[in-house]
Parts: sequence; structure tokens; C-alpha cells
Amino acid sequence: MQKITIGRTDKADFPKLGFENIDIKIDTGAYTSSIHCHSFIEQENKLICTFFDVKHPYYNGKEFIFTEYDITAVKSSNGEIQYRYEVQSSIKLFNKTYKISLTLSSREDMRFPVLLGRKFLTKKFIVDTEFIDVSYNLKKNEHKNTFS
Repeated sequence: MQKITIGRTDKADFPKLGFENIDIKIDTGAYTSSIHCHSFIEQENKLICTFFDVKHPYYNGKEFIFTEYDITAVKSSNGEIQYRYEVQSSIKLFNKTYKISLTLSSREDMRFPVLLGRKFLTKKFIVDTEFIDVSYNLKKNEHKNTFS
């Protein structure tokens, strides 16, 4: 499988979650991918969560319910271990939809609500930090060439 060059940041769609053009940061230092989760609670073998927060333009207060989820250990760059919920979803980049595992994390103080780690990037992408928004610009340019 030929690898696609992706830049240090981009915008992606998350079809199963109903999100489009979400800012993402590529982080080859991170193993797992994560998404900003405003709140989450585990009830009756279900994980109920709300993505983003009131400051984010895509925040709508909608609750998502996951019946299949895991708890995974995530080690930070300083060696600290956090336990996070992990859910399965999909991400669309370069007009292709991929499966993705996302850990739920509070990223409210971060510029990018989604971080893509090596587990997702491996065997699919080559990261070139010179570029930004490669997939998003391709998507925008394809829409320019369509006729109504």
C-alpha cells in the first residue's frame, strides 16, 4: 500500500460522529489518537459522552452513547500514566474513510481538539512537517471543480 504524505496539521471528517472539517494535529510522538471530550460518564455498561466544549464551534451538547469501549493506559511524554476510555470510530482523510481508535481526553486548553498518533498513522501516511491542511485543501479544490 502506497503511503500518502500528510502535513503537521489538517482538517478531517468523522462520519460516524457527524463532524466535518475538524482541526487535527499529527503527533508522531504519541502512540494513540485522542479527541477532546467535554464530559463522559459510564452507566449500565454504556459510555455516554459529549465531544468538544462550549468554546468550540462544533459543540452542540449532543450526547453520544457507546456500548463498545475499552479503558486503555496512555503514557505521557513525562512518563505519567493516565487511564482513558477508548472508542472506535471512523475518520475521513484524502477522500478515504479509515477506522480509528480514539481515546477520550480533555483537550480544552489545546488548539487542536484531535490528535492523531502513530497507531493510526503507521503504514498509511508519511508526515512532512513542511505542509499543513493537505487533505483539506484537496477536498476544497475538488468541490471547486464540480458543476451544479
